[in-house]
Amino acid sequence: MNRDTICVQGGYTPGNGEPRQIPIIQSTTFKYATSEDMGKLFDLEADGYFYSRLQNPTCDMVAKKICELEGGTAAMLTSSGQAANFFALFNLCEAGDHIVASSTIYGGTFNLISVTMAKMGITATFVDPLCTEEELNAAFQPNTKVVFGETIANPALTVLDIEKFAKAAHAHGVPLMVDNTFPTPVNCRPFEWGADIVTHSTTKYMDGHGAVLGGAIVDGGKFDWMAHAEKFPGLCTPDDSYHGITYAERFGKEGAFITKATAQLMRDFGSMQSPMNAYMLNLGLESLHVRMQRHCANGMAVAQFLENHPKVAYVNYCGLESSPYHALAQKYLPNGSCGVVSFGLAGGRQAASTFMKELKLAAIETHVADARTCCLNPASSTHRQMNDEQLAAAGVPAELVRMSCGLESAEDLIADIAQALDKV
Repeated sequence: MNRDTICVQGGYTPGNGEPRQIPIIQSTTFKYATSEDMGKLFDLEADGYFYSRLQNPTCDMVAKKICELEGGTAAMLTSSGQAANFFALFNLCEAGDHIVASSTIYGGTFNLISVTMAKMGITATFVDPLCTEEELNAAFQPNTKVVFGETIANPALTVLDIEKFAKAAHAHGVPLMVDNTFPTPVNCRPFEWGADIVTHSTTKYMDGHGAVLGGAIVDGGKFDWMAHAEKFPGLCTPDDSYHGITYAERFGKEGAFITKATAQLMRDFGSMQSPMNAYMLNLGLESLHVRMQRHCANGMAVAQFLENHPKVAYVNYCGLESSPYHALAQKYLPNGSCGVVSFGLAGGRQAASTFMKELKLAAIETHVADARTCCLNPASSTHRQMNDEQLAAAGVPAELVRMSCGLESAEDLIADIAQALDKV
């Protein structure tokens, strides 16, 4: 099916007399007739449910839809996008391992890798997304287990050269993991360009209404774990905590990664998405293909207006021909990227503060990818502990404003921006 149709009808097909909308299975537990029947579930010898911390039917229906949208073979939902990235990375790495990652990824994920996972004994090397192939290959170590990047980085809005990063990852016998939150599978499917694992913060465009937190992990089902068994003992040797199962042997390339993440990590960490959140997420997914067109159109209109305004020093938006990422966007995102635009005001920190205060439609929020336009000046909020030099080094200079264009009229958004700029 076309992705538009999958958004509406994927993941769940009701039978005769069954609910048209996916049912909310709001239950922690499931009843079985015999201990032997339940034992088969614990041995992963039968399909079914026994405790919603691991799996829930409602969550699985929505995960299946996202899997179909991405063109993967297996998927799971998590409680947040951060949980999705942690589970996906930790599913491959343990103490003593190493990660290669793009340097422009979302600050929360950067901290997850560089600080929290470092405390677990997992190190990382960060590379410029525009690095040469030689520079990228030089970042690998014998203990590297995965390469990580974002299709469109938040808030830097850099575009990842997926094929370049996939080529390097595969040359070193490891998978490429891509966070595809901003473009969503409507505008980019990383598996088609060589990625192996895709993650999402479903809190963003997939929900699209600022209503429910969530994350998703999708496996492309093509990476041959057993061909690199020495690198991935967690997948390719028996799991003593789960009845001695070897995931890559039992579930193959198509299902090993997600089965391990569910049976082992979700069991131990419990960052499950609730059935109610999954139900509400599905409502957002049903209109995702329509909403993304409007978000992208509004983002482009706002970016073009800002680029020509004398009080704006620069604009970051890959749809603009002036963007250093325009060629990559034409390759990977020919139908549009997202509705998020970042820009710097010529008057610096004070100008950004005044501009934000004068906006009427755009709300100041630590959020993006909402039906309603929102914006943020990182220097005065999320990064306010840094001085101007530290902000510049982090890629979020004091004058930077990140604006997430919603579904309002582009004419009204531009009028609001114009009147705010007039007061700077």
